[in-house]
Amino acid sequence: MKELTKAEEQIMQVLWKLKKGFVNDILERLPEPKPAYNTVSTIIRILERKGFVGHTAYGKSHEYYPLTDKKDYSRLLAKGLLTNYFSNSVHNLVSFFSREKGLSLSELEELRTIIEEEIKKKEKN
Repeated sequence: MKELTKAEEQIMQVLWKLKKGFVNDILERLPEPKPAYNTVSTIIRILERKGFVGHTAYGKSHEYYPLTDKKDYSRLLAKGLLTNYFSNSVHNLVSFFSREKGLSLSELEELRTIIEEEIKKKEKN
């Protein structure tokens, strides 16, 4: 699976929320300044060629739907981020975000809870 351009990802974010829709449905949900109808249509056709989007034809109209799950794409991006920017180290990634973002105490406690739950699962296996 390839990474999406910023414009492609913006269209996919709308499609993932909509589940399916026509170009006008997608265009309505894009932020201002809205791209031209033809621009959105072109990006959707590119997404089809890349295998991210499928369509159902109703005469000359096409209703588009995602073929790629948002969770799967998120996983790909996270792996790329980890590999390309943090030397494949979860420690480096978490340290970066905890320091750079300035996580609150409640966010840090939430992370600790998630980690403790994962430790319990691993210990059972």
